[in-house]
Amino acid sequence: MLDGITSLFDGELPEFVGFDLDGTLVDSVPDITLAVDRMLVAMEMIPAGEWKVRSWVGNGAAKLVQRALADALDEVEENLNADFFQQGMEHFQHFYGEVNGQFSQLYPGVSEVLEALSIAQVPMAIITNKPKHFADPLLEHLDIAGYFELVVGGECLPQKKPDPMPLLHCCDFFQVEPTRCLMIGDSRNDIEAAKAAGFRSVAMTYGYNHDEPVANTDPDWLVSDFRELLL
Repeated sequence: MLDGITSLFDGELPEFVGFDLDGTLVDSVPDITLAVDRMLVAMEMIPAGEWKVRSWVGNGAAKLVQRALADALDEVEENLNADFFQQGMEHFQHFYGEVNGQFSQLYPGVSEVLEALSIAQVPMAIITNKPKHFADPLLEHLDIAGYFELVVGGECLPQKKPDPMPLLHCCDFFQVEPTRCLMIGDSRNDIEAAKAAGFRSVAMTYGYNHDEPVANTDPDWLVSDFRELLL
């Protein structure tokens, strides 16, 4: 068990594993879509629907709202009125707070991998660009919060992914060397942060990378099903 992971570290387990959240451990697009659509309706625009929203996620809430508003107005993202954009952000955050975790689901195999790493006493943390005040209740709702000693949200440090700062912060917290650590994510932000920090990286192909194949980021291991991590 976990032989694939140990193969990245000369047959040993990593000293620490960091996980992205949305698109890696959990499919949160149904909740995000509900919040986006409620935002658009509140601003007297037509709801976008899950198909569009799924192609917009992966670069943070601000970019998501920008894409949604620009699409609804048939406008160039950079030309959005700043006050209008801020109004959209406030609506989105309000509505997402109401629905966070309502329809989100863990991807197959996530619980089993987290349990296996926990039994092996490998420290784990969430490293997400999602605000911590949204990440914490989502983890509780999905009943996996207990696996993580640390949750680093997008607002917790001066820099967020793809900057390596959140990953290196975890190294300091757990007193481990970056070269003995693993980052598991689904987007360019995750893999670029891992490379910059000196981590090994695993990229999930099913996640949110704004319609760009995550294989283009050249991770150490490309995985299409979380259960592959157990092999």
